[in-house]
Amino acid sequence: MTTLRMAVLAVGFMLGFGSFAAQAAEGAVSDLVNRKVLRVCSDPANIPFSNTKGEGFENKIAEIVADELKIPLAYTWFPQAIGFVRRTLFAKRCDLIIGYAQGDELVLNTNHYYVSTYALVMRKDSDLVGVEKLSDPRLKGKRLGVIAGTPPSNIVAREGLMTKAKPYRLMVDRRYDSPNELMIKDIRSGEVDAGIMWGPNAGYFSRKGGGDLVVVPLLKEGRSPRMTYRITMGVRQSDKAWKRQLNEIIKKRRHDIDAVLLEYGVPLVDEHSHVFTKPRS
Repeated sequence: MTTLRMAVLAVGFMLGFGSFAAQAAEGAVSDLVNRKVLRVCSDPANIPFSNTKGEGFENKIAEIVADELKIPLAYTWFPQAIGFVRRTLFAKRCDLIIGYAQGDELVLNTNHYYVSTYALVMRKDSDLVGVEKLSDPRLKGKRLGVIAGTPPSNIVAREGLMTKAKPYRLMVDRRYDSPNELMIKDIRSGEVDAGIMWGPNAGYFSRKGGGDLVVVPLLKEGRSPRMTYRITMGVRQSDKAWKRQLNEIIKKRRHDIDAVLLEYGVPLVDEHSHVFTKPRS
């Protein structure tokens, strides 16, 4: 502002008018967001993330956002598959996707509200306890469960582990099929020696049916593809004011958001690539 005051009056006026016009245009665009109801785009059957009963951690985080905004919460339900964003957010049926990987240009990302990683899951009595990366020689000859098409599957193939691996489908209708739960069942039964899955799934489902499983975050791979991802909230590309408001909420309610994620067993990774187990202040 000091620089503008020192500028030539005519130039200052032009800059000021341009800034005002830009803000006015942004304000007009932001009217696409319903300010009376928090309209969330969500999957109806995708535990531990969300479901129609409000039992997922994304449901709980949506409640935190609605509480901060002091408005009621409403959902537009659609399976998170091809067409999800187009049929929900882009169709203006809702204004917010609670969980979206940072860097996807389809939506405008908020600041990330958690970082997690793929994980290796095994029984506590397994001879694989102590393995921390997929290049460990102890995995040779073992039968691994892996979700087809996910980043770890590339590493499994590169390490020569795919010949004995058991693949599980990536794209399914979670109302009728749950590959991660099936993999956990196979680990417990010995059908597979260990399984690799996205951290929130690994942490949540490994707790179901007893505490006899070990979850090992894959933080030591060191080569592409990466195993760790920042998760943001997603809004329309035009909703920049809405994004800024959500960023403020994410910062203000970080402790509450962390607490929800940890309650669901999500492996949380800090800025130093270390797992933490207590909510941040």
